[in-house]
Amino acid sequence: MEFQNLLITNKGRIQYITINRESKLNALNKDTLAELHTAIAEAFQNPEVGGVIITGAGPKAFVAGADISEFAALDAVGGAQLSRTGHTEVFDLIANGSKPIIAAVNGFALGGGLELAMACHIRIASDNAKMGLPEVTLGLIPGYGGTQRLAQLVGKGKALEMILTADMITAADALQYGLVTYVVNPEELLAKAEEILNKILTRAPLALAAAIRSINAAYADGVNGYETEVAEFGKCFGTKDFKEGVAAFMEKRKAEFKGE
Repeated sequence: MEFQNLLITNKGRIQYITINRESKLNALNKDTLAELHTAIAEAFQNPEVGGVIITGAGPKAFVAGADISEFAALDAVGGAQLSRTGHTEVFDLIANGSKPIIAAVNGFALGGGLELAMACHIRIASDNAKMGLPEVTLGLIPGYGGTQRLAQLVGKGKALEMILTADMITAADALQYGLVTYVVNPEELLAKAEEILNKILTRAPLALAAAIRSINAAYADGVNGYETEVAEFGKCFGTKDFKEGVAAFMEKRKAEFKGE
């Protein structure tokens, strides 16, 4: 489909999804979230796409937050539904996806923007990036997974400080806290994201998906992550990619995985 708020481009097996609302600092309105759901779902279903890089249009912002004007008319029931729909349709869809997704954070990643980045499997940032969850300044809390994923990434104490103060942090701080894994110059951001993703895409696709499921299981209520690992490990033995990987290892050659 044709998107109004996203730019979709393909570079080999990498698909770029660019939030394209530069005049609004790429804020996530209802329509953009709906388009993100469609774009991510299509990427997961497209055999030509091995992984995704999400970024924002222009140099100023990855995503500078949600579109607050859409919140004004909501009551408690509407707010809860807004949050639940966002979780199900976008943020959890990304986090639990079968293909690796990297957030390339350029500029501001605030509120829903930081939550979008945290839903991705890997985050890298330009050195001018600023990140934060300022929702308490509006009488709100993060509603798209921010209270949970930030604590998982940086620890409970730092998550509480960031959310309760609503302060922004620098890219250097984010690297120190473990919120991002690399900080680079703005002109090197996308190249670094591609470097990481291209390396990942040389690995077995079914094993990548199994690894994502297993790691996520550690944070799922009522799920024994170790048992998930056992099950996923076992399933790998039934794949053609496993046989190819072992054969390539024994024959001292590069494996050619097909996702089978």
